Amino acid sequence: MRHRPLGRTGLFVSEMCLGTMTFGGGAGLWAQIGAVQQAEADALVSQALDAGINFIDTADIYSAGLAEQITGQALRNLKVPRDSVVLATKVFGDMGTGANARGASRQHILDGVRASLKRLHTDHIDLYQIHGFDPATPIEETLRALDQLVRQGDVRYVGVSNWAAWQVAKALGISERLGLAHIDSLQAYYTLAGRDLEREIVPMLASEGVGLLVWSPLAGGLLSGKFGRDQPGDEDSRRSGFDFPPVNRERAYDCIDAMRVMATARGVSVAQIALAWLLHQPQVSSVIIGAKRPDQLVDNLAATGITLGAEELRQLDEVSRLPSEYPGWMLERQGEQRRQQLRDARFARA
Repeated sequence: MRHRPLGRTGLFVSEMCLGTMTFGGGAGLWAQIGAVQQAEADALVSQALDAGINFIDTADIYSAGLAEQITGQALRNLKVPRDSVVLATKVFGDMGTGANARGASRQHILDGVRASLKRLHTDHIDLYQIHGFDPATPIEETLRALDQLVRQGDVRYVGVSNWAAWQVAKALGISERLGLAHIDSLQAYYTLAGRDLEREIVPMLASEGVGLLVWSPLAGGLLSGKFGRDQPGDEDSRRSGFDFPPVNRERAYDCIDAMRVMATARGVSVAQIALAWLLHQPQVSSVIIGAKRPDQLVDNLAATGITLGAEELRQLDEVSRLPSEYPGWMLERQGEQRRQQLRDARFARA
């Protein structure tokens, strides 16, 4: 297991992160995603730590706080030294019936962090993330609240999830102008079958030194190898009961067909090829993997040992490439003209 810096920080996180969205269960959505209870969670956390994972991600909204509670208790049950694990959680979602029980306001953030610290049985959160963009709250208010948490020691690094490129860029500008704690990471959906963030988000992250944490790296199980043009998937699979995230099915099936050939040749699973592709993307700090069973976690972890060759990466890029859109095609055209001008000038000087 390799460890990578989180964006431009000095904090190193394992290239794979244990996600806890399957912990807890409950009614509706959470019953479909997973219902891992304490003893099972203890085993999964232990297994992940033994494999070299030092990064665990959760959220207050997962199973209405139960996932945080189970995660914190698992670390206590296993007697994990606090400084040996990077613990991340998120705030934003609906945690009550009151008018201020959601969003990214100062009030909800300050209430949320106290509740999360209690459920996690810890005195600090290593990475505290805003779980969505709040159009009702000024970005400056959100950033000032996060900065307060960093200054008082409740939180050490801050991030966001599911924000657009312009929203992150605006927040970075405000934090620099006001001297506030800045955003160190973006947690976003990214898969071989869903490369939309490469249009604007990935270039922005690279330019500003913000780390990328990938959620749903198998597109909700669609890239697990259980699905295909002629494969409906298992009835108990998450994607069968919860068709999310949305994808272009035909492009996804092209990706699965290409990955299946590579997986068969290597004697590995399709899921491992899909995860390995993400681990080859330079902007990715960590890939978040969740599991209901130990065998699922074992299979996903094995992706860290796969090195894809240049031709394999080219093939996967070809079948998964996004359609060209404006202004991307114009920027590429203009950029190539300038790059050629620069090459010509260097040649002339030589």
